[in-house]
Amino acid sequence: MFAWLEKNPFFFAVAVFIVIAYAGIVEVLPNFADNARPLEGKKPYTVLELAGRQVYIKDSCNACHSQLIRPFKSETDRYGMYSVSGEFAYDRPFLWGSKRTGPDLARVGNYRTADWHENHMLDPTSVVPGSIMPAYKHMFSNNADIETAYAEALTVKKVFNVPYDVEGQTKLGTWEEAQAEVKAQAETIIEQMKNQEVKDAFAKGEIKEIVALIAYLNSLK
Repeated sequence: MFAWLEKNPFFFAVAVFIVIAYAGIVEVLPNFADNARPLEGKKPYTVLELAGRQVYIKDSCNACHSQLIRPFKSETDRYGMYSVSGEFAYDRPFLWGSKRTGPDLARVGNYRTADWHENHMLDPTSVVPGSIMPAYKHMFSNNADIETAYAEALTVKKVFNVPYDVEGQTKLGTWEEAQAEVKAQAETIIEQMKNQEVKDAFAKGEIKEIVALIAYLNSLK
C-alpha cells in the first residue's frame, strides 16, 4: 500500500492531506467548542446597546478601531487580557476589525466614562490632543433606532437561541417592557452627560444616537 502511494505522487498528496485534516479536526474542534461557549457572566446586549452597535457599524467605527486583543505582551500590557472566542458569542456580525488607526476598543468599557465619550465624539481633540478622528456631531441630533434594535434582539433570540428572558440573563420582554428598559438605561447614561440638548430631547421622549453608542461602548469589557 505504502509502496503504491510512493509511486503515485497525486494520491500520496491526497492521503497526506486527509491524515493532516483528520488530525486537525480531532485536535482543534473540541478545543474550539469549549472556547466558543459564552464566558461565564456574559450576557446578550440590551436593546439600547444593540442600537448603539448599529450606530457603531453605520458610522464605520470598526474601520479604524479593532475589538480583538492579540496574545502578545505589547498588547496585553496596554489593553489587558487577550481576547477569547467566548467573549463574542452574541456578536452578529463580529467587529474584530483589521486596522488600528485608533486604539483597540475591546475593553473600553473598563476605563472610559460617559462624559469622556460625550466630549470625544463631539470634539476629539478636546480629550485627545492631536487626534485625527473626525467629530461625530450628528450623533447628538439623530435619534437612535430603538425599534430596529428590538427587532434584531427578537430575531437572534428566535433564530440563534440567544438567551434573552432567561433567569440571570438580559431581559427583553414585550415592546412596551423593552421601551421601559431602554429608558432606564438611557437615563443612567444621560445623568452623567453635560449636553443640554441631549437631556432636553430625552425629557421629550427622544434618545439620541450618542446615548445608544455610549451604552454599547460601556458594554465592551
